[in-house]
Amino acid sequence: MTTSITYEFPLNERIRVFIRIEQLFIQLQHFLVETTISDTRAAIKTLMDLLVIFSRNDIKSEIIKEIDRHIKAFSLMSDMQGVDVAKLKSILNDLDQMSKRLYAANGKLGASVMQSDLFQSISQRSAIPGGTCSFDLPGFHYWLEQDGAVLRHDLEQWIRPFNDIRQAIDLLLNFIRKSGRATEEIAQAGFFQLALDSSQLYQLLLIKLDRNLPYFAETSGGKHRFTIRIMSPSAEGGRPGQTQENVPFTLTCCSF
Repeated sequence: MTTSITYEFPLNERIRVFIRIEQLFIQLQHFLVETTISDTRAAIKTLMDLLVIFSRNDIKSEIIKEIDRHIKAFSLMSDMQGVDVAKLKSILNDLDQMSKRLYAANGKLGASVMQSDLFQSISQRSAIPGGTCSFDLPGFHYWLEQDGAVLRHDLEQWIRPFNDIRQAIDLLLNFIRKSGRATEEIAQAGFFQLALDSSQLYQLLLIKLDRNLPYFAETSGGKHRFTIRIMSPSAEGGRPGQTQENVPFTLTCCSF
């Protein structure tokens, strides 16, 4: 277990959506480890959440734009002193190949999944709380009772179209998270505010608090200015309040 808790705050809608997709893929991978009925139901629900995001956003286009931006940024580094040229070429090649795979992918994300009659029936009934019981969807109930190998095969078939999307988002977020320089800061009476350099394209904030501190970080703001409030949870389950203590934390402003 790490000694700190990291709170992320995206500074634009693109990164906000990427992190939501990343979180859903992490949950999906967790539920695919086991093939119990509960795990399989949770995996299906997570996959449906992903499909909702894909239906509301042009994810492929947003990823390609971000890849192109990274390619341009990395290309500018080639003439910098001390740069590992071989590693840089490898990164650029990976980004270029990923961009080409996404360009080559035809059709709307998730369309192939919805071609499954079983998945369509599950999707339609899932809008109703508890609407996928055995008496609602006997076909789904039958499928859930199949051997684990059958369930895993079907799930992998449904998830396969999203593999390139997941790899691209993982790669891009990894670059962004590692792009900033961590600084030690103090939230005076639980409050910290900073104006961002307008010449830099900041995309993400990382706020780290010592795990042993009885506080959490609440962040608001945008690409020009942000505010961090260090909050103390209510022991009685009521509304959290801003602490009046001076609280140290680590801040990373990621601009890649």
